[in-house]
Amino acid sequence: MNHCLYCDTFIQSEISWQKLFYPSVEPFFCKACLESLQPITGGTCEKCSRPLEGLSPEYIKGKMCTDCSRWEQDAKWKGILEKNISLFIYNDFLKELLARYKFRGDYELAKAFAPQIGSALKSIHYDFLVPIPLSRERLEERGFNQSTALATSAKLTTSDDLLIRIHSEKQSKKTRQERLAQDQIFQINSSSTSIKGKTILLIDDIYTTGSTLHQAAKTLKNAGAESIKSFTLARG
Repeated sequence: MNHCLYCDTFIQSEISWQKLFYPSVEPFFCKACLESLQPITGGTCEKCSRPLEGLSPEYIKGKMCTDCSRWEQDAKWKGILEKNISLFIYNDFLKELLARYKFRGDYELAKAFAPQIGSALKSIHYDFLVPIPLSRERLEERGFNQSTALATSAKLTTSDDLLIRIHSEKQSKKTRQERLAQDQIFQINSSSTSIKGKTILLIDDIYTTGSTLHQAAKTLKNAGAESIKSFTLARG
């Protein structure tokens, strides 16, 4: 018997679209929970995957949202992060699910998205898949890196030793300006493999302001990486 990983409801396999697309994979969510997820579809910002449908025209600049337009107009950040790909809108349901996953240690939820993550990343070329690292304190507190778990649950190989987090304060508590004003929060592991001329794909759970991913990308770019993209489960 298979039960929903989120609400523990018994799953009738015939109601799962996941079974249709991935016949060899047992469904992880019940119908109600699946319908609570909002896949990103339609027109999106060409840089960050933010849905443009329903967005006020004042927040759209050509094919980009105004946030990405600001990144690209700043000489310090222009071209640092080539593109972000996200799968779902960060709605209330996904917010609660990820909170349970990260902060309450429900590690099993990582495998619920394995088919979608594996399928999405098949079409993205990269030399190294790099999870956004946690500080030592945060890793000890949670017991696992949520970004690494999302990747490994999809049977993807990650390069966890390339980046080191040197700033432990929670970024979610800061504004965009505060995040960018602080000292660099990442550094390259001096004993890791050379990334000169390589293509890097960063992986994280959520893209919100993009500050964390841009700072990680800048550290990698300064170390000689040729191109950096990012992938996140959710777009806030």
